[in-house]
Amino acid sequence: MSQDALDRIALALERISPPPQPAPSLRGAPAYMWQPDPDRMVAVPKVSRVDLDLLVGIDRARDTLLANTRRFAAGLPANNALLWGARGMGKSSLVKAVHGSLQSEFPQLKIVEVQREDLASIDRCLSILRAAPQRFILFCDDLSFSHDDAHYKSLKAVLDGGIEGRPENVVLYATSNRRHLMPREMIENERSTAISPSEAVEEKVSLSDRFGLWLGFHPCDQDEFLSMIRGYCDAFGLQIDDARLRAEAIEWQATRGGRSGRVAWQFFTDLAGREGIRIG
Repeated sequence: MSQDALDRIALALERISPPPQPAPSLRGAPAYMWQPDPDRMVAVPKVSRVDLDLLVGIDRARDTLLANTRRFAAGLPANNALLWGARGMGKSSLVKAVHGSLQSEFPQLKIVEVQREDLASIDRCLSILRAAPQRFILFCDDLSFSHDDAHYKSLKAVLDGGIEGRPENVVLYATSNRRHLMPREMIENERSTAISPSEAVEEKVSLSDRFGLWLGFHPCDQDEFLSMIRGYCDAFGLQIDDARLRAEAIEWQATRGGRSGRVAWQFFTDLAGREGIRIG
C-alpha cells in the first residue's frame, strides 16, 4: 500500500476519533458554557445580567443565596441550591447577579452554564472542573424531567458525586418551575398505577431533596411589581411621575395577564425606548 493511501487512512481515522482536546485554562473569562461532542468550555466574556440591587421582592432568597455563594467562594462548606417557583420572578437572574456581585471580591469564582439536554455528559465536565484551580458555580437553568427522561440520573453525579464525591470546587445552582423537578400529574399517575406507590416516584422526587437549599419564588403583588419598575427607572435615570408610572404599568400587566419580574422589565424596556433612554 502506498504512503499516500496510508496517510489518507490515518486522516480518516483521526476524523472518526479525534485526539482529546487540551484542558482549558478557564482563566480568561468570568463565565463559560459547557458544550459536549467535542467537549469544550466556551468562554462568555460578558454575562447578560442585572445588578443585584435591582432584584426587588426576593430579599430572603437573595440574602440566603449570596451568603451561601460567598462561603463557597471563600473555600468554606456550601450547599447546592434549587431555586423553584413562579415563572419570571428572577430565579436565573438572581444566580447571575449573585455571581456578578462577588466577582471583584473573588475573581477566581466562575460560573459554568450547562444545558439540561447535556446532563448526560456532566461527568466529563466535572472532570475538567475538578482539575482546575478556580471555583465554579455549575448553573442549570429551567431544570425539569418528564416520565421517560433519564437525565436526572446524570444529575446525581453533581449532587452526590459517586465514589469520588462532588468536586470540592464545584457547587450546583439549578432553577425550575417545579419544586420536585417533575409535574404533579406525573407523580400522582405513577403512584396510582405502581405496585408499590411509595417507591414508584421516590427516586425522581428525592432528587430535589439532594439540594441543601430550597429557595421558593412566588408571584408578586401589585406594590412589588410597581417597586420593581421604579427601581429600574431610578437606576437608569428615567424621570417619570408616580401617577403616570402606575397607570401605564397596570395597563401593561393587564395586557400580559399577570405580574412578574420579567413583565416589569419588559414594561421598563418599552418605557425606556419611548423615553429615549439607553439601557444596554
